Amino acid sequence: MTPADLLKTTMEPAAAGGFSFVELFLQAHIVVKVVMLGLLLSSVWSWAIIVEKLISFRRAKRESEHFEQQFWSGQSLEELYSAISRGNPITMAALFVAAMREWKRSVEGNIRALGGIQLRVEKVMDVTISREMERLERRLLFLATVGSTAPFVGLFGTVWGIMASFQAIAVSKNTSLAVVAPGIAEALFATALGLMAAIPAVIFYNKFSADAAQISQRLETFADEFAAIVSRQIDVRT
Repeated sequence: MTPADLLKTTMEPAAAGGFSFVELFLQAHIVVKVVMLGLLLSSVWSWAIIVEKLISFRRAKRESEHFEQQFWSGQSLEELYSAISRGNPITMAALFVAAMREWKRSVEGNIRALGGIQLRVEKVMDVTISREMERLERRLLFLATVGSTAPFVGLFGTVWGIMASFQAIAVSKNTSLAVVAPGIAEALFATALGLMAAIPAVIFYNKFSADAAQISQRLETFADEFAAIVSRQIDVRT
């Protein structure tokens, strides 16, 4: 059988018996249609979040690696701060800018405040880490929700569709496969949509959660290293 014959054979049921996806949707019960539309919209929105997060996490990793190279290159911290603070820093660069800003405010404002500067810098870094992680993890809860509930929503549509099919069988008093199959296919299509929405959501939620944990660990490590640098500077000044 040639590929053309195979394609023709595949398309024939849709044309003859109305088993295309569009026909399955149009022939479904109104409740099943609502379930299908909800699952379809959830899937589209999930993929929009997935694409956006893929870009965001890739950028966060790239910017962090670039900043670490600059930070440990031996360049003056004042020069690095001046260069980075003019832009829109994220992740590790944003952490550095916030810590340096608090350091400069404390040192330039009141030299007698050095005793508590390290605590203030550490507090600023903790707040910045929380803010950056909140930005990265935003909308991940939606992926987790879709991944955990979409199969059950699809199953609800399937159960409802099967109930409607049995009612139609009871009315028509005909149990032939030609009567039963369309209704069952419509019902199972809801479950398929639920799985199509849930599987990518679960996979990418786990991936993004792991990436977020890795980035958070890198930020915490850098915060500890910078706190040690601040402590040495305070010892020198006192």
